[in-house]
Amino acid sequence: GKTCEISVCIILHTLLTKLLSGSSFLLYWFNSVSLPINLILDLSSGGAAQAWTYNYSTIPSRRWPEARQWCLQHFTDMVPIRNKEESDFINDLLPFNTRYYWIGIVKKDGEWIWQDTSEKVPKEAQNWAPEEPDNIADQNCVEIYIKREKDTAKWNNESCRKKKGTVCYATSCRQDSCSANADCVETIGNYTCQCHPGFLGSRCEEEQGSYYCFNPYGSNRFNSSCRFHCELGFQLVGVPQLLCQASGHWNHPVPLCQGMCSPVFFPVTGNVTCVDPLEPFSFGSRCNFTCQEGYYPTRDNTFTCLASGQQAPWKQQNLKAPPNAFMQCQDPRGVYSYGSICSVLCEEGFDLIGTNMTKCSSEGNWSHALPVCQAKRCPTVNSFSHGSLVCSDPHGEFSFGSRCTSTCEEGFLLNGTADTQCTSLGTWSTDIPRCNAKRCPALSTPSNGSLVCSDPHGEFSFGSQCKSTCEEGFLLNGTADTECTSLGMWSADIPGCLAKRCSTLSSPSHGSLVCSDPHGEFSFGSRCTSTCEEGFLLNGTADTECTSLGMWSTDTPRCLVFAYSSKRCPTLSSFSHGSLVCSDPHEEFSFGFLCTSTCEEGIVLKGIADTECTSLGMWNRRAAIGIYSLLLAQPCPLLAKAPQNGRMNCSHPYSSFSFGSHCDFECDEGFWLRGTQTMTCNNSGHWSQDLPTCQREAVQCESIRALSLSLSMNCSHPLGNFSFGSQCLFTCEEGFYLNGTNVLLCSSTGFWSTSLESQGITKIRIHHLGTMHVCTNFQRNPSDGC
Repeated sequence: GKTCEISVCIILHTLLTKLLSGSSFLLYWFNSVSLPINLILDLSSGGAAQAWTYNYSTIPSRRWPEARQWCLQHFTDMVPIRNKEESDFINDLLPFNTRYYWIGIVKKDGEWIWQDTSEKVPKEAQNWAPEEPDNIADQNCVEIYIKREKDTAKWNNESCRKKKGTVCYATSCRQDSCSANADCVETIGNYTCQCHPGFLGSRCEEEQGSYYCFNPYGSNRFNSSCRFHCELGFQLVGVPQLLCQASGHWNHPVPLCQGMCSPVFFPVTGNVTCVDPLEPFSFGSRCNFTCQEGYYPTRDNTFTCLASGQQAPWKQQNLKAPPNAFMQCQDPRGVYSYGSICSVLCEEGFDLIGTNMTKCSSEGNWSHALPVCQAKRCPTVNSFSHGSLVCSDPHGEFSFGSRCTSTCEEGFLLNGTADTQCTSLGTWSTDIPRCNAKRCPALSTPSNGSLVCSDPHGEFSFGSQCKSTCEEGFLLNGTADTECTSLGMWSADIPGCLAKRCSTLSSPSHGSLVCSDPHGEFSFGSRCTSTCEEGFLLNGTADTECTSLGMWSTDTPRCLVFAYSSKRCPTLSSFSHGSLVCSDPHEEFSFGFLCTSTCEEGIVLKGIADTECTSLGMWNRRAAIGIYSLLLAQPCPLLAKAPQNGRMNCSHPYSSFSFGSHCDFECDEGFWLRGTQTMTCNNSGHWSQDLPTCQREAVQCESIRALSLSLSMNCSHPLGNFSFGSQCLFTCEEGFYLNGTNVLLCSSTGFWSTSLESQGITKIRIHHLGTMHVCTNFQRNPSDGC
């Protein structure tokens, strides 16, 4: 909105004292709307004072480019803090804002610069907070901490896209306030043009004319003549040619160049307002007519004094800021009018192509076409080996805002960051990654072999192919070829190299075989040496080797007896209850004669069974001599006495109660024998039956009964039911015949006289209750075999 014109001036007594003493002082105004702060600061001990006004805005918060555009549009620029004292001054005057304030310092080409002058900020002028700037990517703008509890008045680098408060400054001096021949000096609320030597006027402009002289006798001497003429838009006032007279004076005063149009008179029912940059109604003057209420202009209401001295209607040519740019115009005589100067500033990330300034001429034309803001280009990114790149380009290929994503082919891994962005500095936020082939585990050369690999993408990486071979004498155990797959795994395991095997060797008869096997028993490289026992001679080559063909270099030799010894061993003969088995490789009972003794069943040999005749004519086991007749029968448990109320009679063919011993048992009168009457000692050292007992009562047999209705049983029991002497008679009804014996007798041993199974009777079941006989009806089926 519009700012008020009413201000309150506050002059501090202490600062006024400094002013009177020649020291620098501060003077500031507070505007009732946007609180601008006017500051007059003596920049040097002998120079003129310059004045400007601070202005801040917190509503709305703005991004850094928007904040600067706001400053350029309404004031001069963002505040470029030049020293720590200025930081402290602003911190004292501005109110606290939770988002803090932007200032006019940015990072460009890796350096921090003042935006208004593009000069580098020296180290001594920097006022960073601790550990700042932290150089995080895309944090290229600077904020100031106003009234912060920690690090107050210090600087911090931030992303230019964040929204914060704005601090601007405004000066009275503008670019077109004075000509190039003057210095614009700030005064309180205004300015004045301080002309350079040789220039005059309110703006210190150059004279709008020129002259040419002819000097026959020297410069500015007698008879010198000078002709004057004026620039476009100005007319000569005076004599155009002057002559130097003999008196040493020019014959006429020096003429003037004035840009003049005819005066503009006030209309009866209106008003006129003129702006005269040079002189009233002169070249560049512009007059604007307004009518009273109820009247309207009959023609264009604005006129301009042209270079021809004629008045022409003013034609306004509006300007529009180019895309991605901010535009600020200074209009000393009206919006987009003669003398208006417009400056263009590109947004962050865009470069200005063309002239950044254009001026409205007296003809109503702009001096230059508006520039173009072109997005900064990042270096061209090419698709990389074994990968692809997909980019989005909002402002042109590989330009500010472009985003690219990298992916790799199958079997390759991304080495780096997949996503990168073209920043406002024209550099990529991250380096373009590479696609490295997936690596498989490193392979080792097989023992006794070699490994040859081809590695198109690096050692033991995706696509690597390896082939294994074995040395001479070794065979490949596994697959020779393997390849590193896209999963980072080998298609097959590395094989082994196994030594070729030769046939198994045996020690020669009457000899021994000693081998060394560096690669496994009886394999390539194995060396074997044969030796013969005493009395034998080697027939063949002692040493042989397993060759690379899997064959022995020589056959295994034999051991032959080289002389028959005249010495004979003592004759051996078979012994009682035993036998002697001998082998006779050369001659009976001579060297090498081997005999083995064995006993009959039930007889134990005491001594060593085998003996051999040595070359000295002696048996190699002396302990065996003379012991062949010393035999022991296998003993059984001793039967100390006969059963009580009974008698025992034993015979012992070898020794007492040993193999072959036989014992018979009888009971006294009135007692009966319970068990087997005879016991024999077998070859395992056990009795054939348990020891019987003599019992006083009659021997009991198992109780029996008839289970079939067609069978009848009639028994007699002289000594008790189903006891020794009991007799049972079996008969069948008419039409049936008896399948089995018809009489059963209980014997003294407690068993029935006839074994039903031995009679072939299969249909009799014997239970603990007794025996069952079955009668079969032969009329039904005589062929049943009953």
